[in-house]
Amino acid sequence: MTQQDRVLAYLQRNGTITQAEALRDLGCARLGARIYELKQAGHRITTSMIPVMNRYGEWSHVARYRLHED
Repeated sequence: MTQQDRVLAYLQRNGTITQAEALRDLGCARLGARIYELKQAGHRITTSMIPVMNRYGEWSHVARYRLHED
């Protein structure tokens, strides 16, 4: 199973994914590249930026990818 397959299966199961989840749950360090490949393959995935607090107590934003299945 490729990382692309794992990311797609995760999205189908959970609906969304962030970089932290991809690294922790799938061992995928380049989620953005896998999302790009999935979009190129015709999957409808949208991106939203969500606020998160970093380890220094500062607010930052990360991408949350959502799969839209028809």
